[in-house]
Amino acid sequence: MTAPSAEVGRLVRACQAAAPGFQLPPHEAQKAEELLTDPVRLRSFLQDHLSRHPGRVHVTGTLDRRLVLVEQPGDMWTVADLSGLAHSTRAWPAWAEGHLVIERPGSWLSNAALDGTAVHRLGRPRVLLAALYHPEYFPLPRFPLGVSDVARAARATLMGEVTLVDMQLGATLPGIMKRVINDSPDVLGVSATFGQHDLMTGLLDAVFVLPRPPLVIAGGSLTARNEALLLDRYPGLLIARGAGESTVQDLLAHWHGDIEREQVAGIGYTGAPRGTGTLGLTRRRTAKPVNRAQTDILPELDLLPATFEHHGVAQLEASRGCTNFCSFCPRGHKGQWAGAGPEAFPWILGQMRRVFDRYPGVSKTVYLVDEEFIGRGPDAVDRALSLASTMQRAGFAWETSCRIDQVTRPDRDKGWHTERAAMWRMLVGRGLRRCLFGVESGVDSILERFNKETGGEQNALAIRTLSALAVPTRFTYITFDHLMTFEELKATYAYQGRTDLLLRPMPHLSPDEIVEGVRDPGFVAQAAAGRPFHSAISYMLVSMECLIGAAYTRQVQQAGLAGEVRPSMGRQDARFADWRIGECSGWAQLWVDRNFALDYTLKSLEKVLDGQPRRMVREARVVLKDAAFTVLGLMIGAIGSSPAHSMSQASRTTLRGVLRNALEEQHAALRSRMGMVVEEVSRWLPVEHALTLEREHGRWERAREWRLINAADPCGT
Repeated sequence: MTAPSAEVGRLVRACQAAAPGFQLPPHEAQKAEELLTDPVRLRSFLQDHLSRHPGRVHVTGTLDRRLVLVEQPGDMWTVADLSGLAHSTRAWPAWAEGHLVIERPGSWLSNAALDGTAVHRLGRPRVLLAALYHPEYFPLPRFPLGVSDVARAARATLMGEVTLVDMQLGATLPGIMKRVINDSPDVLGVSATFGQHDLMTGLLDAVFVLPRPPLVIAGGSLTARNEALLLDRYPGLLIARGAGESTVQDLLAHWHGDIEREQVAGIGYTGAPRGTGTLGLTRRRTAKPVNRAQTDILPELDLLPATFEHHGVAQLEASRGCTNFCSFCPRGHKGQWAGAGPEAFPWILGQMRRVFDRYPGVSKTVYLVDEEFIGRGPDAVDRALSLASTMQRAGFAWETSCRIDQVTRPDRDKGWHTERAAMWRMLVGRGLRRCLFGVESGVDSILERFNKETGGEQNALAIRTLSALAVPTRFTYITFDHLMTFEELKATYAYQGRTDLLLRPMPHLSPDEIVEGVRDPGFVAQAAAGRPFHSAISYMLVSMECLIGAAYTRQVQQAGLAGEVRPSMGRQDARFADWRIGECSGWAQLWVDRNFALDYTLKSLEKVLDGQPRRMVREARVVLKDAAFTVLGLMIGAIGSSPAHSMSQASRTTLRGVLRNALEEQHAALRSRMGMVVEEVSRWLPVEHALTLEREHGRWERAREWRLINAADPCGT
């Protein structure tokens, strides 16, 4: 058993100051160590061990500045900052002035006088943050940043008690509802994304029929797109329209009556203009904070241990927003790019490492879920390298995402390209395990339609550069879009099949030599790895989603192809300009959805493994990619024999029959091959991971129907 940390030592000293004679046996000290990340459970733990002491206990503040308050007789309390920093260094909230008076502000441990207002604010409101989830679509969890970031912001106010629950980690919808009924939270926060509208409405339907429902706020990428639908259905609901940190802080202040609802940042709600009464009810909005105004984007870690217990992965953000405006991505809830400095991360990485160390079988890899890791500006390279060093010093490998124009740009000179090539090589040396690039297409006309501000040849040079530098990569690629022509689809197929993009790693060459070499056809011919580009695409056969509010969707509307709006999915139905491509897209989505849970399981296992087991899982995913590419080729062949001008029912029926037969044949062949692959891969996996893979493979193998699950993530992350 390891020695107690300094934080636990301070915790014991605080309890002894409030209750002389207090002792904590070694095994209980170890439990306290594990509870430092969960203030709600830590408070219960302390109350149990201070049972002979009549005073109340509060545990509040953020993980890096956890604050413990233990009541003494009278109005006096013992107040301890477990970080060891003096109370005077804390940015105390405005409400505390005159209500919470520290006797010794220069120390981390002090007596303090608290009046009734302070005691009330420390304990209320009771906040329950619930993350929704369909485990049948996404079998392995990811650390829930959304609710964890919001929890940190709420705890920074020192108001109330925040509890988190996540359906990834064993919670059920009836279980969440039972907690709402039994615990009577004052505030309920619900986080929902694509494919979870049914869960959200099921929960909200039940909550809003309660005699005294809590104040309810819903957030997440889905709610930002179907705000109108939700507010019409639930007039008492609040919608968080942005990241949520400032919103929840204002919401707690509003609950205490400090500010009006109209002053809560970044919400949509149903209200009436002053003086109009209830007959004037209408949907209203408040201004959202910009990303750069939210400097603290780090999470609480309550749910990280449970994430690992369920074989999930750890996630962080180093930046928010993007540097571009791709036409298919509504920017409303994401905002412009803003990055946190490397100096913000050592403490959180240290806290995460403590949790990782309790789970030695989990790969020490952190996933930075940034849309754009590098960013813009003259300090972009220095910031990226410094952040990589920070991750490495904490003992972590890491993965992230960024735009392909962080590798090659036609408007920059050779010096810029050499600097970037050197940067990417150094990032790998500093722990970068993989980076996702949103290529989206290799066809110039499609890229222009997507407003990617990149070109096919630019993408080719970047892919070659990254592979020659031995940068482990994933690429997203949109195969079908509503406005594409048959010629564009054939060009897409050709680009995905190119074998001159992925080059062999060349550690013996300098960045300057690689920058020159990738532009030389002779060099490329000799250096080609012999693998088709599609083997590096993260998800094959992806179709464009016409998301509500996106510029691409407006293009589709202008072309007269738009159909029914589906707010529950945040999108609009649309026809394809070429009906044949539309039929292919429909069957491609059925192929994707039929294989999604198995592919997602493999992808998730790859994230928690290292060494040969990880390589074996990666190769298993390539089997799925190869099959999908074969399906795409068969689809193009089927289109070629179907007349573009004929949209008769007979033509559609004939094409659908051909496509269905092709998919059935290919899936039968895939089942045969995948059975052998899974058997081989399972031999390399730890028992618990092998069981997970075999379970999901069994479900996949038994399924015999083609059906849509609507679980796609349109941003490809």
